[in-house]
Amino acid sequence: MNTQANKGKAVVTGASSGIGAIYADRLARRGYDLVLVARDEAKLQEVANTISNATGRKVETIKADLTSTADLRALERTLATDSAITMLVNNAGLGAGPGLLNATPEYLDELIAINVTALTRLTRAIVPAFISRSAGTIINISSIAAIAPEVLNGTYGGTKAYVLAFTQSLHHEFADKGIQVQAVLPGATRTQFWDRAGVPVQHLPQEWVMTAEDMVDAALVGLDQKELITIPALPTLENWNQFEAAREAMRGGLSAVKPAVRYHVAS
Repeated sequence: MNTQANKGKAVVTGASSGIGAIYADRLARRGYDLVLVARDEAKLQEVANTISNATGRKVETIKADLTSTADLRALERTLATDSAITMLVNNAGLGAGPGLLNATPEYLDELIAINVTALTRLTRAIVPAFISRSAGTIINISSIAAIAPEVLNGTYGGTKAYVLAFTQSLHHEFADKGIQVQAVLPGATRTQFWDRAGVPVQHLPQEWVMTAEDMVDAALVGLDQKELITIPALPTLENWNQFEAAREAMRGGLSAVKPAVRYHVAS
């Protein structure tokens, strides 16, 4: 890892702890200056100081609540106007909470606002600048719940399925514009996520639980290998290719002038 290289600025949301803080550290060691974004200013500054002292990279911080319209718009302006930004890591997210019947409407609103709305708007803010330079990288942190929604509550899984589909669509739309996109689908990762979900990580089978450091390191290797979808725990790339092949095999039958014969709908 070359901390002397200059790869521009990486913006990392949700960077005050866990996966976001590890991404910040690893990207600084790869030669990026940083713009770190989170709600907790004290923790954010602590992460920034630690990384700056360890790597010598320039680290800026932005205190922002991505459910706040004013804060979100201000960050959008930064993304749109700072020509040094070369990477966006959409890591900020609200963890899984109670199931639908026990969730408050306010929790559901916040979950969708952070996991879906903020991620979409920040991506929309940076894409024109990346297109103008024919270069840029967008990393979206999804979850294995995107393809296994039964493992956690359905609304959370739905937001992460959106992140996966959105990333695939971005690749389809902008791959020829010089923009690299990646969706990362972590499994159980040793962070505060599980405490917020009401299932302490020590209660999970420990063979399921990956450290945040290992997860991020694997995801960055996946980025280097130009993977569109990275599932750090998945044993082989062929597993994902088989999943995608099954999806692609359905494409020709998804839309037709008549219903399928099995529905017995008369002409």
